[in-house]
Amino acid sequence: MAGRATQQGSAIPAWRKRIEDRIAKAKALIGRLTSFRSGNIKLRVVRTVRMAFAGTNISLSQPDITQKLTERIDDLKQKNRCLGKRIRRFSERSRRFNQNRLFQSDQKRLYKSLERPEVCGAGPGPDQADIVAFWRGLWSEPVNHSEGPWMEVVASQSASVTPCTPSP
Repeated sequence: MAGRATQQGSAIPAWRKRIEDRIAKAKALIGRLTSFRSGNIKLRVVRTVRMAFAGTNISLSQPDITQKLTERIDDLKQKNRCLGKRIRRFSERSRRFNQNRLFQSDQKRLYKSLERPEVCGAGPGPDQADIVAFWRGLWSEPVNHSEGPWMEVVASQSASVTPCTPSP
């Protein structure tokens, strides 16, 4: 065991960490661009905005800089959505792959894992007496609805309609 790493690898794959880091950096850039657009002219923010437009012929003194900022922010938001969808797509593919492999090796374990309730919402449900009391209180109270004048108009319009006779 000498020389071997005893620390277990992270449960999050490296590709996912890289994509999440790119999303975090883009969100920070979006925040700085938005604050510059709203009037923040601190040195750090201005430097970040210049970096965001590096390699383009756009300067901060142009009259249409707010439009360019809005376009750049929208581009970054679209990239973030694409990266998020990539994570979901890769995760779904990985889940399917693992389920297929588990189906081939141990079907009983696969079906047991599919039967487990999801983590969210798991736990003790509400007490049956509370449920009955809630619905009884809701439905047993008589409610007097005030119908608007539109109901009288509909009733007068439908008075001339003859009802259908039921077939035997």
